[in-house]
Amino acid sequence: MSGRLADVEARIGTVHKLASVISAMRGIAAARAQEAREHVDSIRLFAGTIGEAIGEALALLPDPADTAHGAGEGRHAVILLAAEQGFAGTYNEQVFDAAAPLLATPHRLFVAGGRGLLVAAERDLPVDWSAAMIAHPAQAAGLATRLADAIFEPLAEARITRVSVVHAAPGEAGGMEVVSKRLVPFDFSRFPPALRRGAPGITLPPERLLARLAEEYVFAELAEAVMLAFSAENAARMRAMIAAHDNVMESLDTLVAASRRLRQEEITDEIVELATGRQPVR
Repeated sequence: MSGRLADVEARIGTVHKLASVISAMRGIAAARAQEAREHVDSIRLFAGTIGEAIGEALALLPDPADTAHGAGEGRHAVILLAAEQGFAGTYNEQVFDAAAPLLATPHRLFVAGGRGLLVAAERDLPVDWSAAMIAHPAQAAGLATRLADAIFEPLAEARITRVSVVHAAPGEAGGMEVVSKRLVPFDFSRFPPALRRGAPGITLPPERLLARLAEEYVFAELAEAVMLAFSAENAARMRAMIAAHDNVMESLDTLVAASRRLRQEEITDEIVELATGRQPVR
């Protein structure tokens, strides 16, 4: 009897340690999700500044309508932002499911996130370019730069003509939503030309300046997508850890009840053996 009790008590100790690890992971995920959400506001402020500059540059063109682009034909680059670490539930599968319509047509697949590579392999999706997903908000600009470099070169060589990014974002009530956004062809109609108050001093031709600003805005959109995805990933991990913690607590309650029952049975056996005048058999 004492052997069984010792085994149960050892398992209780192990489950307590597991619960501590899960609680720590949940706390880290919550902190990272919150920090990422705070960084999103700064990125949007930067994008807004670039957007105002685009409006100023559009006003310098003889006919701003010349910047309009159609939907575009040709090879489509799909950027998919997945998770780097596990314990995030069905996060990656939901992102891939949302991207399915884009992936059903000719495309080049760009994946950020090691777990995304596993899902791509499971679904027999060739990956043309990959990188690790960020582990901290401070790394977002670096990943956005790598993504921008990866798409601008084939765009310049007309190897791709369209670019979309698919990523998760924090949703309502602590949930998440998956966003699909077209980056290229660039939609200049989002930026009304500024009212002319006098020609600003510029060192580049208006067309070239506008192209540079558009590239900078795409970088800002990529940085925002990375930060939103990182926040959503950690929110998903936090939810997964909450569910895991509940399961662990349920197991712990079962083990504690079993240990009490075994301890009571052991005490009862001792009393019976003493009452009958026999030494307990170990």
